[in-house]
Amino acid sequence: MPGRLEGKVAIVTGAGTRGDGIGNGKACAILYAREGAKVVAADIDMDSAQATADQINAEGGECIATRTDVSRTDDCRAMIDGCIAAFGKLDVLHNNVGITESGGPVEYAEEQWDRMMRINAKSVYLTAKFSLPHMERSGSGSIVNIASINGVRTLPFAKLGYAASKAAMIAISREIAIQYAAKGIRSNVVLVGLIKSPIVVQNNTQLYGGDVEQMWATRDAMSPTGKQGEVWDIAQASLFLASDESRYVNGTVLPVDGGLINMVKF
Repeated sequence: MPGRLEGKVAIVTGAGTRGDGIGNGKACAILYAREGAKVVAADIDMDSAQATADQINAEGGECIATRTDVSRTDDCRAMIDGCIAAFGKLDVLHNNVGITESGGPVEYAEEQWDRMMRINAKSVYLTAKFSLPHMERSGSGSIVNIASINGVRTLPFAKLGYAASKAAMIAISREIAIQYAAKGIRSNVVLVGLIKSPIVVQNNTQLYGGDVEQMWATRDAMSPTGKQGEVWDIAQASLFLASDESRYVNGTVLPVDGGLINMVKF
């Protein structure tokens, strides 16, 4: 039986994983490949991008790795050009790159703000800028942007720049969705809730007192389901938005958070 992305070509940015385990981007790249897509695994860390490609290829899929700083124009252009050169087209653009830092307007340095916006928001604009002409020529395409529930509501910790950048991602995705809808191109957002992933260990452990296991327990207790999500939950939702199964889903914001976004207080 053909996979849900059979015959399609997908770019996944942030497809590598720092630390142990599998992150959201790597999970999405692997699942896309398992469902039949040829994948470009892009990451600023070439070794981690190559590790993702190696796993996909070892499973019988087809994936090439590329080192890409998605905050840089030339890198984004080269990533798209490389995809077209290798596979002849682009059907799915999956923007997974994102950084996070805590702090409010007083604590936040201007340099931090600029970096956050450059990596989290400008990257979505740049990757779309060079992808959309190819999608338009083929008359179809799906953009999947990975944001956060923090883009629409406040978390227990002040994350001014992160929240603003994720809200910007939602707005960029919405504008693209409407502008390109009649051209067969869709643009949607996945809002990530509390997910058990390697990047959380790296970036958020100190917010929970420095104890990883206590952090996991606290985050589990914060979820309405009693347990935080897994990276494969993000991958499955992304697969739906990337595939033709969601052909009439456009400009939507899909929370993958176990219902957390609806709670008055975490």
